[in-house]
Amino acid sequence: MIEIRHLRKEYEHSAPLKDVNAIINDGDVIAVIGPSGTGKTTLLNCMNLLDPPTSGQILLNGEDITEKGCDVSQVRRKMGMVFQSFNLFGHMTAIENVMYAPVKLLGLSRQEAYDRSVELLRMVGLAEKQLNYPDQMSGGQKQRVAIARALAMDPDIILFDEPTSALDPAMIGEVQAVIRELARQKKTMMIVTHEMQFAREIPNRVFYMDEGVIYEEGSPDEIFEHPKKEKTIRFMRRLKVLEIDIISHTFDFADAVNRIDQYCYKNRIPPKVSAKLQSVFEELCIQLLMSVLKDPAIHVTIEYDQPQEAIEMTVEYPGDFRIEKARNTLPYTVLTAKSESVVQETLPDESKSIIKVLIK
Repeated sequence: MIEIRHLRKEYEHSAPLKDVNAIINDGDVIAVIGPSGTGKTTLLNCMNLLDPPTSGQILLNGEDITEKGCDVSQVRRKMGMVFQSFNLFGHMTAIENVMYAPVKLLGLSRQEAYDRSVELLRMVGLAEKQLNYPDQMSGGQKQRVAIARALAMDPDIILFDEPTSALDPAMIGEVQAVIRELARQKKTMMIVTHEMQFAREIPNRVFYMDEGVIYEEGSPDEIFEHPKKEKTIRFMRRLKVLEIDIISHTFDFADAVNRIDQYCYKNRIPPKVSAKLQSVFEELCIQLLMSVLKDPAIHVTIEYDQPQEAIEMTVEYPGDFRIEKARNTLPYTVLTAKSESVVQETLPDESKSIIKVLIK
């Protein structure tokens, strides 16, 4: 068990950790989420003593590892670390990377370390890559070697710092599959991640960090579906809702498409629904409305209903232009073909109109 008491980390001009308190039980899998710059990575670095805390205590099985004279190397044997940038030794093969620490720090014979490393590489699906160097492997394969290397020390807990952030989307799944298997084996883990679907599915607990503290914690269902505190509620709403403003004819369409792509990816929106969304956005907002509005002031809200695998896109714009006037145009044809329904409303003062589009 790990207990964190009033942990604080200060730098010259900032204090990313102000008062962190937590208990981590054996077998816990904890996702640490929150906005950038709220101390998530700093917390892991302090726990592993890579960046010693300014004040507070970290108790590992009852021993205060922040006390002067604590054997740092012993602490790091008990807390494995997997970095977002892999940190493999480039001049060593995969199996040499995994063997290195057990031989140097645990005193295992090379044969014992080799046998254990072969077993671990097989567990992460890389038995056939044991003689490959890092530059001969994909990002996903390198990260799985890094996980095997951490496991080779048989740590009490593994700390993951954004383990998939440096990977292409196609490689993320293979790393998450390894972490999922470790969770099934009841390995204690703390995972800093921006992969929200992953944070919902794998952990039994979620820490939402903000203001230099663990602002709210609970089960994935409690944090993602029923958050109680104001900032958590706002953060979760931003995850589920994408807002785009079009305020001029020089609007950056490519940036908007990229934001839609990221939104769909983070929310695991099926590719067919994502493709329809992009088509509807382009035809309605760009090809249709921007062509008729002299001074565009278009506000787009996109909200995904995961259980229904449906998206509601609400478009608010000035004036009372009716899209039925464009009935015989290509944008209108594509819009209606790609959506389940298109409903238009005019606000009472007729200063603005709203179009709601349902996409499945």
